[in-house]
Amino acid sequence: MIHRPTSQPHGNRKDYQNIKRLFPYIWDFKGRVTLALSCLILSKIAIVGMPLILKDIVDNLDSKQLLAMDNMQAASLTLPLLLLLAYGALRLMAGLFNELRDAIFSRVRYHAMRGISLRVLKHLYSLSLSYHLDRKTGGVTRDLERGTNSLSSILNYLVFNIFPTAAEFTFVAIILLGKYEPHFAIITFTTVAFYIVFTLMVTNWRMHYRHKMNEYESQANSYAVDGMLNYETVKYFTNEDYELKQYDETLDKWEGAAVKSQTSMSLLNFGQGAVIAIGVTLMMIFAAQGVVDGKMTLGDLVLVNAMMLQLFIPLNFLGIIYRALKYALADMDMMLKLLDTERDVKDVENAKELKVSDAVVRFEDVCFDYNKDRKILDKVSFDIPHGHKVAVVGPSGAGKSTLARLLFRFYDVDSGSISIDGQNISAVSQESLRDNIGIVPQDTVLFNCSIEHNIRYAKLDASDEEIQQAAKHANIHHFITSLPGGYQTIVGERGLKLSGGEKQRIAIARVILKNPRILVFDEATSSLDSHSEQLILESLKEVAEKHTTLVIAHRLSTIIDADTIFVLDKGRVVEQGSHQQLLEKEGLYAHLWKLQQEEEKEMVV
Repeated sequence: MIHRPTSQPHGNRKDYQNIKRLFPYIWDFKGRVTLALSCLILSKIAIVGMPLILKDIVDNLDSKQLLAMDNMQAASLTLPLLLLLAYGALRLMAGLFNELRDAIFSRVRYHAMRGISLRVLKHLYSLSLSYHLDRKTGGVTRDLERGTNSLSSILNYLVFNIFPTAAEFTFVAIILLGKYEPHFAIITFTTVAFYIVFTLMVTNWRMHYRHKMNEYESQANSYAVDGMLNYETVKYFTNEDYELKQYDETLDKWEGAAVKSQTSMSLLNFGQGAVIAIGVTLMMIFAAQGVVDGKMTLGDLVLVNAMMLQLFIPLNFLGIIYRALKYALADMDMMLKLLDTERDVKDVENAKELKVSDAVVRFEDVCFDYNKDRKILDKVSFDIPHGHKVAVVGPSGAGKSTLARLLFRFYDVDSGSISIDGQNISAVSQESLRDNIGIVPQDTVLFNCSIEHNIRYAKLDASDEEIQQAAKHANIHHFITSLPGGYQTIVGERGLKLSGGEKQRIAIARVILKNPRILVFDEATSSLDSHSEQLILESLKEVAEKHTTLVIAHRLSTIIDADTIFVLDKGRVVEQGSHQQLLEKEGLYAHLWKLQQEEEKEMVV
């Protein structure tokens, strides 16, 4: 049995603290918030005022009162018309102030969404490389998207559902306590309390089935999508029945959870209806008795009934709102946890700007490991003098690429130091450090934009002439101009519309445009064919002139012209010298050279 991973439910959260963290984003428009809340209150006053007007209308149309009218009857008959007009005006005001509230608060809501989204993305950019190597991009973007939407949902629920219901309940309580005997208010409060407690208890209980439904649905979709993406593999091994069985078994579990979810929903709806029915019935019994006793009018009976029913209209959605609010708080919690993620690499307080004159790079007794079980670098020391080209070679896993990551300060060294012109890179700002270093990586990843955009990315204010000149130096200009779209050609997701060599030369053009004092070539030709490699080497040689250059190489043929070659093995520098000197030593370098020469001969054959 193959088990594929499924999503886990959210753990414990601090919802109250999370909601408090939203207020700075909302309070940027405190005037709009105040005005929106004022519209909310005016709307609820109008809504609560309608039953009061309706009471007077009923009382004025009561046949017993009409029979008792004196000669002023004709004049008094105009009163219901005025009341009806007032009733219509209140209904119009309720709708008007509701819409005004929505329109005024929209700026607050969307500004808060924009603010939190920008802050989270900025924080993600500030996090260290270790976080981004461990993260799942889809999961992070999903948390960001859901978190932003949850912020909007929470504001909607608070401003458009919870606050209005609380305001309406307050106004109803004031009217009932002020105009009628206490038992009417007691029945209302008790009914509402029972309604809320019952709804929250049943909703919490049935959310388990909803979680299971979502889990099984996601799992079933995962089976279906995996099977479709691996269609050929399924056919190769004739495992259609197996895939369908996995899919059907999961849907069977989903079906069971869905039935329980719907059954529990019916129980919730019936229970809510029962509570409302009991409360309204009690209210009507007392109101009807009041009419019989002459203590209340028919209008009073209509009023208490209308108020009771009107109060339960928004409460009918309490279970849905409560469940949705819990989901929104859970999604927001995931986003805020991104904000709480600490950076591994931080600038020191009042970090200075890196000042580069000769661009002399020094590694001095550098020790580093990604985890305590395996040391990557062990007291590595070497210098790269001004204008020199220094190469680092060695077997896979020797720690070569780690040197570039440490130089860019994607990680901090465990001990020892790295300095540029005598300045420890841990004491300068990361931004100024990276401004002075350019890199051509082993795997060049391009934005899904034009070739021009990808080259200009190194210098956003570069002119078209500068971009074309950089492309010419990188031996890519002729290829670009031969394309139908020229420099405006879209390269596709991660540059997949271009070959490896074309992407590498665009990366070189980008570095040329940046024109940094220090260059790093991290196995820039390791995955290319011989022809592409020669073109890249010619470009690299031209770029490296008059620059301090660190070349991390897998193919030794690419660094035979280096001023000094350092050989790394198991995290230590075991040999150093020129290409010819190292061959004469007949050590590790000579052994690697011999192996690569034999491989190339076999490939030719």
